[in-house]
Parts: sequence; structure tokens; C-alpha cells
Amino acid sequence: MSHLVILPVLIPLAAGALLLLAGSLGQTTQRTVSVVATAALLPVALLLLGGASSGLPQVYYLGDWPAPYGIVLVADRLSALMLTLCAVLALAALLYALDGDDQRGRHFHALFQMQLLGVNGAFLTGDLFNLFVFFEILLIASYSLQLYGGGATRVRAGMHVLVLNLVGSSVFLIGIAAVYAATGTLNMADLAIRVAAAGPEQAGLLRTGGLLLLVVFALKAALVPLGFWLSPAYSAACAPVAALFAIMTKVGVYAILRIHGLVFGPGAGHAASLADPWLIPIGLATVAVATLGVLASRDLKRLLAFLVVLSAGTLTAALGLASQAAVSAALYYILNSTLVGGGLFLLADLVARQRGNAGAALDREQSVIQTELLGTFFFIGAIGIAGLPPLAGFAAKVYILESALSHPAAYWMLGLILGTGLLAIVALSRAGSAIFWRTGEAPPAGERAGVLALSSTGALILGAAFLMLIAGSVTDFTRATAAQLADPAIYIDSVMANEGVSIPARKRGTYQ
Repeated sequence: MSHLVILPVLIPLAAGALLLLAGSLGQTTQRTVSVVATAALLPVALLLLGGASSGLPQVYYLGDWPAPYGIVLVADRLSALMLTLCAVLALAALLYALDGDDQRGRHFHALFQMQLLGVNGAFLTGDLFNLFVFFEILLIASYSLQLYGGGATRVRAGMHVLVLNLVGSSVFLIGIAAVYAATGTLNMADLAIRVAAAGPEQAGLLRTGGLLLLVVFALKAALVPLGFWLSPAYSAACAPVAALFAIMTKVGVYAILRIHGLVFGPGAGHAASLADPWLIPIGLATVAVATLGVLASRDLKRLLAFLVVLSAGTLTAALGLASQAAVSAALYYILNSTLVGGGLFLLADLVARQRGNAGAALDREQSVIQTELLGTFFFIGAIGIAGLPPLAGFAAKVYILESALSHPAAYWMLGLILGTGLLAIVALSRAGSAIFWRTGEAPPAGERAGVLALSSTGALILGAAFLMLIAGSVTDFTRATAAQLADPAIYIDSVMANEGVSIPARKRGTYQ
């Protein structure tokens, strides 16, 4: 059992606790601890990614308790990929924050680490109740980060997020209770076994619990009709927070893929393929509504927030195709949309800083100082997020559409994804024209961007180009990941491998 698996949880937990204790030691100390901890997550994630490439999930049994009684962390191909994506995004967002955003309030770095703790834990946990726990950790941290910097707009958006997610947490617990009442376990691998073997008398509870969980995950992913909270929240958040939040909707999509693929998948007996009839309609409806939001936006940050919702809808619809090719395409799409989306949020802040009172409004009046550089970043990011060649967003959309050709909903998928993609290009072109091209005579009123902020922004946006350069290796990995997810026995056997291990006598004596 490798202790490497617990490090993505242990590092931000220790760093966050240390930052709270070291709050009086000065800004330099806090920044150093935060950057070192966040940077350390990247090599750890890459090592887990390399280990997952062997094909067998790496399982960590906390306290060495046998499954399904103890808490387990599981690093398979999917979780290792998401950990790596989170580490890259988090490091860029944190470095951008060092340009001054981390000085707008208290405990920014501690909250940032707690956010990473929740996100990484959600990707690694092999237990349904602990998924709820990590969701709550990331949500509590996100509430505080949402309000970071103050202001009426942020407080109002933060209250909406708080109320909706409190309701979501209650529904999550009810769903967990229903599943536990039917099976007597919450370990995901054990759940997969018991749900598949459950009789018709448990079918009602299982289906109720599974659908309640789907509602919760749809709320986290900002899917229609539960996603109207995202645009005001993300557009109001400070730039590094909004960039990190680009992966938050992906946590919801990940949970749908993990729980409804493993526990309620095709082999789940009376609860088989529970989510499949819902994913394509909900995903395509989300794409359509988000596109209307993109077209109606008169502010660059709000436009980008709706693009995040659009990407979540596209991913959900792709998962609804229920094929290995579609899952592989969705994973490639996740990488591109998260990196470029995060980079564009940082870019929108740079634009706002250089336009004085005009901020990020699409008003054609105020120009920016570094027009050529920021305009180039915007052009690359717009191509990447809209899915135009030659960047990775184009390849990802092509893969999704190819996987849809043999599905009964192929015409809906092709029509909506291509049509909304065209409308997104129109909206992005209009935004770029208003900010970088057809501007008024008023001189720039802001300040030039620093090297650190530009480097962080460029690194994320140029990630789309890098993903295209290594597309062969990445798609090989995503195809292998989709194949692994299609065979739940690999995950189940790996987690339950120590099922027969007896509890040591000292532990029996303690808990009897």
C-alpha cells in the first residue's frame, strides 16, 4: 500500500492548518507555505498518473482497516487525471493571486488550501459518505472565497450559492440514507456489488437514492434547471478564485461519471443505467440555455461564466451517450475547457484592470494598455473554448460528435452542439471586437500587467495548444481510462482485495 495516494489530501490539509496557525507570521511566510504546498501537488499527481497507467487502481486503506469497513482512497486513471488537472489549474491561479489579490482580505491562502483539500478528496474517495464530507469541505471554503474581497455583489451572489448548496447538502444526505437503507454499505466498490445483487424489494429505495444523488451532482455541475446560481457567482468572484472555480462544475460531472457509472451502471440490476435517460436531455438543455446567456452577456466575466455552464452541459450530454468513445472524448474535453476557462477568467481580470471604470464591460469605449499581448491571449482562448481548429477544443468536439453518430439522439447532439458553437463564436467575436479592436478614443486608464500575472494567464490559455501537441498521448490515456471505467470489476477487485484481512486484536479490543 503506497502512502503516495493520501498526499493530495494530506498536503493541503497540513498547509491549511499551518497557515491558520501562522497567520501572524507575515505575508511572505503565508505565501511561501501556500506556494510550496500547491507546487508539491503537481509532482505527486504526476506520480499517481504514472502509477495509474499500469491499469490497476492504487488503493489506500486508512488505518489499514479491511474493506468495506474502513475509509479508502482510490487513485485510478480517472481520479489521477483529475488530480493532475486540478494541480495545474491551482498552481497557475495561486501564482496569479500573488500579484495582489491575496491581500484583499484575511486567510486567503488557508482557504485556498482547504478548497484543494475538498476537491482532491472528492476525486480520491472510495466512500459515498466521505464524498459528501469532501463536498462540504470544498463548499465551505468556496463560500468564503466567493466573498473574498467584499462588496455587495459578491455578498449577494454568495448568499444564493450558500442557500442552494445547503438545500443540496440536505438532499445529498437523504440520498445517501436511502442507498444505505437498501444496501447497508456506503463503500463504492461494495455498493456496486450489493446494488447489482439487490432484489426488487430494494429497487424503489435504490432508484430514489440514485436519482436524488443525480439531482445533487447536477446542482454542483450547474446543469439546467439548477445552474442559474453560477453566472452571478463566478462573474463576481475575484480572478484567481474564479479560475480555480473552473474545475468545480467538473467535480459534479466527475461524481455523475463515478457514482452512476460504477454503482448504477449497466450491471446494477433493478437500478441499472439509472441516469442514462436524463443526461442527454439535461445536458443539451443546459447547452441551449447557457448559449442564450453567452449571447445576452454585456460583461466579459459573465460571458465566461456562461461558457463554463455550456461546457458542463456538453460534458453531461457526452456522458449520456454511454459509450467508451464518448467518455474518452468527454475527458479530453474536460482538460481543454478547464484550462482555457480558468485562463480566460484571469485574462478578463487583466482587461478590467487596464480599462479603469469600464472594467470588463463590453462597451467599445475604453481600450486596454497591452492590446497586442492581451488580444493575442484572448484570440487563442476564444479559439480554444469555442472549439475551432487547430486547438484541442476542436479535436475534443469532433471526438464527441463522432461518438454520437450511432446514437438515436445524434441529430439533436450534432445540431445543438454545432449550432451553439457557432453562436458562441459570434459572441466571443463581438466581445473581442468591443475590447481590443473597435474601441473609443479614451486613453487607457489602468495599469500594465506584471510578469507573474501574464505568465499564469498565458500558461493556462496556451494549455489548449499544448494539449493539441500531445493529443496522441492524451487520447491514448483517455481511451484507456474509458475502458477501465467500462469494466467496474477492476475497481471493485482492487478495493475489495483486503476484504478478508482480519482486524488486529488491539483494534477489536478498542471498538468492541
